[in-house]
Amino acid sequence: MDLLNTLVDKGLRRELPSRDEALAVLATSDDELLDVVAAAGKVRRHWFGRRVKLNYLVNLKSGLCPEDCSYCSQRLGSKADILKYTWLKPEDASKAAAAGVAGGAKRVCLVASGRGPTDRDIDRVSKTIEAIKEENDGVEVCACLGLLSDGQAERLRSAGADAYNHNLNTSEGTYGEITTTHTYADRVDTVTKAHAAGLSACSGLIAGMGETDDDLVDVVFALRELDPDSVPVNFLIPFEGTPLAKEWNLTPQRALRILAMVRFVCPDVEVRLAGGREVHLRSLQPLALHLANSIFLGDYLTSEGQAGKADLEMIADAGFEVEGADTTTLPAHRADAVGGGCGSGGGCGSDSGDVCGTAPDAAAGSVPEPADGAARAQDAGAQTAPGAARTDLVAVRRRGAGTDLAPNA
Repeated sequence: MDLLNTLVDKGLRRELPSRDEALAVLATSDDELLDVVAAAGKVRRHWFGRRVKLNYLVNLKSGLCPEDCSYCSQRLGSKADILKYTWLKPEDASKAAAAGVAGGAKRVCLVASGRGPTDRDIDRVSKTIEAIKEENDGVEVCACLGLLSDGQAERLRSAGADAYNHNLNTSEGTYGEITTTHTYADRVDTVTKAHAAGLSACSGLIAGMGETDDDLVDVVFALRELDPDSVPVNFLIPFEGTPLAKEWNLTPQRALRILAMVRFVCPDVEVRLAGGREVHLRSLQPLALHLANSIFLGDYLTSEGQAGKADLEMIADAGFEVEGADTTTLPAHRADAVGGGCGSGGGCGSDSGDVCGTAPDAAAGSVPEPADGAARAQDAGAQTAPGAARTDLVAVRRRGAGTDLAPNA
């Protein structure tokens, strides 16, 4: 396909695809799926080889959040039967993190429910970061604490945090339909604060909330403009007791096309296969490793993932290898600058479509016209047929952090 050849060429040069090209990837047929995966896989291997980075989540404080994010089991008014507990002590959080590191995780992600941290919360998390770093030499620590106030990102950086996660989740145009207690602009502001403080920015999306193809392209293009080093791609876990419990919009094939589109738009960043992969990709998870170069090991915040041992076997069986602690994840041009990209003012994905670094030769071949499906998605927000509900795959986490049971790592 001329489309895929063009996208591979652009991906190898870090050149932004057009919106029509991104929409056309989402509109490809199931018959073309393996061709799409193979093409995006070329881009993934060019920048990251066959390495898979492992990340491990530690939920520092679970449930009882005052925000009303419709997708979240910890939201205000949630009736989901999840674990609820207040802040873990630093030594308990460090013990939980050590289990993930022992399982091969290179990065520990510290997450706490809530609108955003108080200064006292920053003190508490700082002590946790210090405890984890002291016990686990060389481990990366990413904090995810909600909306940041002025100066808080700098304090986390001083405590030893390497990165900060705050997802955009969905397009700006539909954000108000998902959350009303804060705005899309609030989320952009927090990612910007983290970046400015010298933290590696981590920001991604949630697919499967009823969004259109246009929404997906909008949020991924917005992420490229923000220029995070890591883009987690989550697939909605429809928890009973949340407003989106009946949203089963994804098939395994649809999930793979979304991942491929993200890789083409963000060719040289850490694309992370995140929450919901077991629920929606199911037996096609190994194919997703050809698109994403990073996954979460074991369980998530409030749901259980597949066994950590199964994750490691899947990586090996698919012909990939776990990225070692002594290996730099990002390509040199991103790793050399904290936060990566081309510095301030739009990073690697400015609206002009300029490419970072030395200007390459013009793209070979002409830009293809969007497929009929892409045109419909752009004009009318077409969606694919909903996937089958697999409530049997949604398991509430009952082990690890906040419990007396061993974690899944």
